Amino acid sequence: MKPLIPSPVAAETWRYPKPYGLKTLILSLLAVFVLWQTAVRVELPRAVALTAEAVGSVFGSGADSQVAKGFATVAGQLYPLEMAERIEVSRIENFDRENLPAFSYIERETTEVETLNPDTLQVEATTETVEILVKPYGYLMTVGVKMLETLEIALWGTILAVILGLPLALLGASNLAPNRWIQGLSRGVVSALRAVPELISALFLVLAYGFGPVAGILALALHAAGFFGKFYADDIEAADPKPQEALRAIGAGRLKIFRHAILPMVWPNYIASTLYILDRNVRMATVIGLVGAGGIGQELKGRYDMYDYGHVGTILVAIFVLVLILEQISARLRKHYL
Repeated sequence: MKPLIPSPVAAETWRYPKPYGLKTLILSLLAVFVLWQTAVRVELPRAVALTAEAVGSVFGSGADSQVAKGFATVAGQLYPLEMAERIEVSRIENFDRENLPAFSYIERETTEVETLNPDTLQVEATTETVEILVKPYGYLMTVGVKMLETLEIALWGTILAVILGLPLALLGASNLAPNRWIQGLSRGVVSALRAVPELISALFLVLAYGFGPVAGILALALHAAGFFGKFYADDIEAADPKPQEALRAIGAGRLKIFRHAILPMVWPNYIASTLYILDRNVRMATVIGLVGAGGIGQELKGRYDMYDYGHVGTILVAIFVLVLILEQISARLRKHYL
């Protein structure tokens, strides 16, 4: 019997398939229409117009722009950055003039105050002199301590997330889960953890644990555990099945299969995912501090509420420097291990 050989197609009858058809065109037009309607509802056209107006104002078109004025006002209030710490001597308990902190000094400030004269019942202007202890780099030290606490919150949040996320990944991966019920339950827990933002969980954890870093650590850990549970499980399912089948054929258990057949393959992806979540947790640790979960965010919220914009500018620069340093460290670790 002769093998079936497909007959050649004549060159003049062959046509290159169209990249799109009428159905694709209709769906694309429908998608554009829906996106335009949503853009109008969230005022994107207005944002584009205001941004264009601001750009024109900056480059000398002469147009008056509220956006340009807003940014100029914010920049003016954030500068100059505040590095010193100033405290009235009268408010310092057991103050010792002979043993001042390093680089500190005392200066006198004379201010004019209005007081009511009890004899004449008239408001009189008087001068008042107060002594101020000035620490030239005192606020930088305060910000440094808070940034260290922020880094510690992010680090421990990531560690706890790995501890919680890895078992969820082992139970949620289809090639390692004991059965479909456990797999579905694990995937459901992972989805629930990811569905609750850190800021929301931090609000409730602050009520339970009080203000401080504990609430921040737990908020970051619970949310990040959901990401680890998904990322790790997806990597496990995507691993080459042949080494797993070989170990399973000789009676190896699930943990041994994971340790010897899967982990060597997924280890680079695990490192990349963990470094990404750590970098994200550092940035989120500054945000959850706004609700009292410790770290630099708590200091940022307090200074913002008191209109100390010079202090706010110092905090923002410190956050930028920390994120930049961590990015460089993360890039070096990726280059070394991946």
